[in-house]
Amino acid sequence: MFKKKVGFWVIPVVVIATVCLTLISVVWDLQKLTHNATGAIQFLYTLGKIHSSYVGEYEEKKLFEGAMHGMVESLDDPYSEYLDEEGFTHLNEMTDGTFGGIGVVLGQRNKEFVVVSPMEGSPGAKAGIEAGDKILKVNDQDTKGRSLEDVVSTIRGKKGTSVKLLLEHKSGEQFTADIVRDDIKIQSVAGRMLPDSKIGYIRIAMFNENTGEEFKKAYEKLEQEGMQATLLDLRHNPGGLLNECVKVANYIVPKGPVVSITDKRGETKVYESKLEKVKYPLAVLIDHGSASASEIVSGAVQDTKAGKLFGVKTYGKGCVQSVFHVTPNTGLKLTTAMYYTPSGRSIHKVGVSPDVEIELPEKATSDVQLKKAEEYLREELEKK
Repeated sequence: MFKKKVGFWVIPVVVIATVCLTLISVVWDLQKLTHNATGAIQFLYTLGKIHSSYVGEYEEKKLFEGAMHGMVESLDDPYSEYLDEEGFTHLNEMTDGTFGGIGVVLGQRNKEFVVVSPMEGSPGAKAGIEAGDKILKVNDQDTKGRSLEDVVSTIRGKKGTSVKLLLEHKSGEQFTADIVRDDIKIQSVAGRMLPDSKIGYIRIAMFNENTGEEFKKAYEKLEQEGMQATLLDLRHNPGGLLNECVKVANYIVPKGPVVSITDKRGETKVYESKLEKVKYPLAVLIDHGSASASEIVSGAVQDTKAGKLFGVKTYGKGCVQSVFHVTPNTGLKLTTAMYYTPSGRSIHKVGVSPDVEIELPEKATSDVQLKKAEEYLREELEKK
């Protein structure tokens, strides 16, 4: 037998080959994960340089959170955001139905912070804040260049503390509001019979995790009280949870599609109503503060001719956000799909136009929109 001798040069070659294969594998994995291996390597290089060369002090946590905030903000999508621990808590409070603040729902348009809707009876509403108002400053600090999450977290706070806002009405008039924060408890659904009528009035403030069940209770209670027509008020309703608005639609939209959701891959999911027949004449109140889930409901009512819409054009938010956990206490809210009404139309940046347009005058002494919808329902009942 002869023993083969391994040359001394073989070991370095094997080591170099192993390192090369490892690097190729890492780059390949980065490419699959990020779709931009070069960018990922540049990010890691920058991070490494900060660690090895930056002379000042910094917090590791802020370094990473700043990178994640910047990454999402670069999408230039007002509805997508990285949620740090504070922001994630605020989001959960909104869907749970209780939080500390002034009771104003904010959105972002053209990098400006716009009031989607003030909640009824909230400190913000009492201070004269209206849907469509722009928030220019919070506690004398300009809102330009800030994230939506940052502005919202600055406005929120513990009950009894105050916040100073500089706002601009749609007319261009600017005004300052010093507002004392309170515990905001969202009563999602409220119902009552209109006086001297068989019309059941149901108001939905927003679609949180209890809305479907609360609507069911209110609807059935009004039926027991003799309801023969339904007046649904979605004014100043900023939206909320998709599944909850579909639950509501199952009481007022006939069997068939309520909304369809199409994601990045072109895959479509259709949410349907199982209601065999619409029971009662229906009128729905909408306004500029009606957004997202409330537009899904009103759009489905209009497309299926289940009822008539009264008021003014809605906000125009026709996209869907999904929330992903980054850690147990942080998250990523990302626009993941667009939604379409039963007829296939997108209302994104367009809104839903009412069947009967009627403005609510400033400083109105009576609710002319509600009265117009009530007149319609009384006429419908007389036909029976």
